Amino acid sequence: MTDLGLYRHLDQMTPWNDRLQVLEVIGVSDEAPDVKTFTFRSDNQTWFRYKPGQFVTLELPTADGPLMRTYTLSSSPSRPFSIAVTIKAQAGSIGTRWMFDHLTPGSHVKAYGPTGDFSLHSHPAAKYLFISAGSGVTPMMSMLRWLNDCAPWTDVGFVNCARRPEEIIFRKELELLGSRMPGLSLGFMIEERSSREGWFGHMGRIDAIRLPLLAPDFREREIFCCGPDPFMRAVRGMLDAAGFDMTKYHQESFAAPVVEEIPAPFTSPAEDGGAVIVEAATPIRFSLSDVDAECVAGQTVLQTARASGVRIPAACEFGLCGTCKVKKVAGTVEMSHNGGILDHEIDDGFILACCSKPLSALEIEA
Repeated sequence: MTDLGLYRHLDQMTPWNDRLQVLEVIGVSDEAPDVKTFTFRSDNQTWFRYKPGQFVTLELPTADGPLMRTYTLSSSPSRPFSIAVTIKAQAGSIGTRWMFDHLTPGSHVKAYGPTGDFSLHSHPAAKYLFISAGSGVTPMMSMLRWLNDCAPWTDVGFVNCARRPEEIIFRKELELLGSRMPGLSLGFMIEERSSREGWFGHMGRIDAIRLPLLAPDFREREIFCCGPDPFMRAVRGMLDAAGFDMTKYHQESFAAPVVEEIPAPFTSPAEDGGAVIVEAATPIRFSLSDVDAECVAGQTVLQTARASGVRIPAACEFGLCGTCKVKKVAGTVEMSHNGGILDHEIDDGFILACCSKPLSALEIEA
């Protein structure tokens, strides 16, 4: 039985703090083959404040130890009492399969975030075009749900590509929104027919010929794209070749950039044949853990924390997800991130431990 006495008005609640609270699963639903939506609420009756299109990192308590996985929110902040992620279990996926097998209503998981800059709120425009494939539809759905609740007259083109008709995620809801939002234009494209249901729409893969059919005025729109990396590369190349203003193109990807790996520093013989060169270590104090450590040259704050037994949650480890965000109380660092931290957070003294290297002695709240 639902305890209606738990209800509180929004102005009686505080925003969710990912550093102090866990989430409770309140719903699990099937969306398409091997696709499920997991809906969560806060344990402590807080509300969720985020931008549509942002993502969270879940800490999954697997038998082999905590596993960090990053998922885009498919829910809308216009409905702030819960959040949801919609995920597809790919071949070989570990975290997603664990969630499918173990998370049920009443389960609890830790989460970090929300974070990310892939949102229409970061790039306001008069007209939008959302292009997605597979589970890349989730940030688009978050943004579209927000528009439906808050600005249903907005001019939006929504193009989604799938392998078969039954694999179009959120299809029924999208068709319902298409009947309610006067400015919404839907375009579905599949690669192959299915024996499960008929199909009379577009077939094939999106290309320079099909895009103008789905969105004739695409050059006038702010474009958001999400899907497998080959799909996004194809869309980006197609738009660039068509003369599209690429400053109005935005894509979401959790793939690590290709960087040259720098080996850990080591003691090496000097060229004069006798002396050795020992690179100086930088002291780091992890105040919450009451641990003093030394960071050897070339290592990050996260690497030093792990070597010293200090736990800092981390997922992507290349400066995108923001899970390893910690407060720098003192000292300076060199930080090379990929969007996982905002300017005002840096101004407030936060850093991403995975991509920060000390330039002086540090004190870190961890």
